[in-house]
Amino acid sequence: MRNQIHAWNDERGTTAVEFAMVAPVFFVLVIGILYMCIGLFTVGSLHYAVEEGARCASVKTTVCSDASTTIAYTSSHYFGPGTSPTFTYAGATACGQSVSGSLNYVMNLGLKRLTIPISATACFP
Repeated sequence: MRNQIHAWNDERGTTAVEFAMVAPVFFVLVIGILYMCIGLFTVGSLHYAVEEGARCASVKTTVCSDASTTIAYTSSHYFGPGTSPTFTYAGATACGQSVSGSLNYVMNLGLKRLTIPISATACFP
């Protein structure tokens, strides 16, 4: 009976058990935050690229003289991760020179892959 009472008061190994319960949640949160930051950087880079492309088509007419040069200029201003976006140049619209871009951002979470479509459009008068 005396050994049984002593076993209930023994606290050896509780740190390891607590770490085993908290560590998976902590690592999932850290990896999720990293993927979120990369995703937000991708969105910002895509928006920056289409804004620069629309501005170039409107202001720098010698550099961006037609659709292919405008798309090449826009592609050179995309600094996001390895995915290659698709850019389109709509030309002169009611709002000005219009450039749009889209891509699929893939989040590989180990057990599951999430594909998130991202698109951006910019007009410059």
